[in-house]
Amino acid sequence: MSVLQGILDTYAQFFNWEMWGEVLTDPVSWGLIGTLVILEGLLSADNALVLAVMVKHLPPEQRKKALFYGLLGAYIFRFIAIGVGVFLIKLWWVKILGAAYLAWLSIKYFMDKRKSAQNEEEEEHGMNQTGLLIRLFGTFWGTVVAVEIMDIAFSVDSVLAAFGVSEQVWVLLVGGMLGVLMMRGVAGVFLKLIDRIPELETSAYILILLIAAKMFVAVFDIHVPHAAFFIIILLTFGATFVVHYRNKKKEVSKES
Repeated sequence: MSVLQGILDTYAQFFNWEMWGEVLTDPVSWGLIGTLVILEGLLSADNALVLAVMVKHLPPEQRKKALFYGLLGAYIFRFIAIGVGVFLIKLWWVKILGAAYLAWLSIKYFMDKRKSAQNEEEEEHGMNQTGLLIRLFGTFWGTVVAVEIMDIAFSVDSVLAAFGVSEQVWVLLVGGMLGVLMMRGVAGVFLKLIDRIPELETSAYILILLIAAKMFVAVFDIHVPHAAFFIIILLTFGATFVVHYRNKKKEVSKES
C-alpha cells in the first residue's frame, strides 16, 4: 500500500505549483531543462526517422493516424513509467540495470555505425509487411502495434536518460513530456541540424554513456555536481563543433 501511495504522491506533484515556481526561478533547473531538450531533441530526431520509415507503406491518410495512436500510447506509458520509476530508482540494483542499459545503447550505436550500409537498405524497404504483427492484426493495426512497441522502447531510453540527469521528480516529469513532443513536434528541426552537423548524433550517444556512468557511481553515493555536469556537456559539444570544422576542412581540401 505504501508503494501505491508513493506513486500517487509522485503524480500529485504535477499540480504542486509551489514546486514549479521554485523550478522556474532556479538557474540550475533551467540548465537541467536545457540538457533534457538537447538530449531529447537529438535522440528523437533519429527515433522520428525510424517511425516515419515504419509507416511509409501505409496510404498517406493512414500514416498520421498510426503515428497519432503511437503518440497517445507513448504518453500513457511515460506517465506510468515516471510514477513507478521514481519509486524503483531508489533501489540500487535498478540504478545498475538502468546504467547498464544506457551504456549498451551507446555502445550499440557505435557498433551499428559500422553497419550503415545494411541500415540504409532496411530504411529503403521500410517495415516487413509479412511480419507476425501484420499477419495477426492486418496492415493498419499491425503497423499501429509495431509503432506502439517502438514508442515504448524509445520511452524507456528517454525516461532512463532523465533519471541519469537527475532524480528530482520535476526533471522526470519535464523529460517524459518533452520526449514525446520532440519526437512528434520538432524532430524535423533536429534532423536538419544533424544533416548539417552529423557529429551531433555521436555526441548525443557520448553523453548517454556519461549519463550511464553518472547513474552508476550514484549507487556508491558519489554524486556529480550540476556545475561539473554542465561543463562536461559544454566541452562535449564544443569538441563536436571542432571535429565538424576539421572534417569539413578535410573534405574541402580533398575536393580541391
